[in-house]
Amino acid sequence: MHFLLRISGKLMALKKKTIALMILCFVVLSATIAYTLEPGTFNNWFNAFYWVMTTMSTVGYGDFFAKTFSGKLFTIFLYIFGIGLLSLVIGKVVEAMGEIQRRRGAGTLSFHGKNHVLLINWSRKTQAAVDEILCYDPRCRIVIIDETGQHPLEQMEQVHFISGDASSDDILLKAGIREARAAIVFGDNRIDEASLIDGKSLLIVSSIERIAPQVHTTVEIMQEKNIKNFRHVHVNEFVLSHDAISRLAVRSALQEGNSEVISQLLSRQHGDDIYEVPRNPAWRTYGEAFQDLLLQGATLISDHSDMGINRKLDQPIPADARLYIVTDEETYRRIKG
Repeated sequence: MHFLLRISGKLMALKKKTIALMILCFVVLSATIAYTLEPGTFNNWFNAFYWVMTTMSTVGYGDFFAKTFSGKLFTIFLYIFGIGLLSLVIGKVVEAMGEIQRRRGAGTLSFHGKNHVLLINWSRKTQAAVDEILCYDPRCRIVIIDETGQHPLEQMEQVHFISGDASSDDILLKAGIREARAAIVFGDNRIDEASLIDGKSLLIVSSIERIAPQVHTTVEIMQEKNIKNFRHVHVNEFVLSHDAISRLAVRSALQEGNSEVISQLLSRQHGDDIYEVPRNPAWRTYGEAFQDLLLQGATLISDHSDMGINRKLDQPIPADARLYIVTDEETYRRIKG
């Protein structure tokens, strides 16, 4: 008994590739021996191989069985050692699956994919961002980078987690930054001082822009005075953290219903939303685009960030125009074609 325990302990310590090679050699050798012992029973080597596999897996269909004393003795050998080896393989597979799940929860597995959205620093705002992304595109893959050692959304298969410092090149590469669709950096609320929060965010986006300048980056900024620093590293979009909330609160107090309209436009969980539409070659002026979209059930509101195009409807639409409309998803898809 002690001998068997020592043998099993040594086998469990072997590498997975070594065990796989041992099993393959054992099965091939066993099939060859079985066919050599009883060629009339199996007729060909493949039938012997099939019998070995069914015997080792304890299935035993009974279509082939040993008839000679030597064949039956070899069958007993397969029962003792073959089934034990197969159990070892099953144990290794279960162990590997458990290890993958453990590493996934700990955030040590690299992400392999494309066109995903990278969210940096976990908070309630990050949770809301995940919900909004999946509402917009249920098939979108999301990667979260945070310095905590536990996956915040382990139950969601679409959300991958990387544990570590997001300003580190190794961590960003593990998150697949070069193949990402966009990266959103939220302020680290675990830091008390606003200037230090912006400093950490600036360090992160600097690393992103250096490694993957083609990735669209959006960053949450705590202090407006720091915007110039983020412009210097070519960040695509800025969101002032407290400014938007303060403005929304004032408008809700002074203009009843104002905040509800803005809140609906900020979330895809409501009916109408803001969408970008491709420019139709038939549209020569903003007025033509405005009237055509209106007839289709959409309202043209801006070109890029210019929301005053309703005052220059007679002006031609430039070649680099980016037109945004307010409508529901069904109308948007119909317009987009």
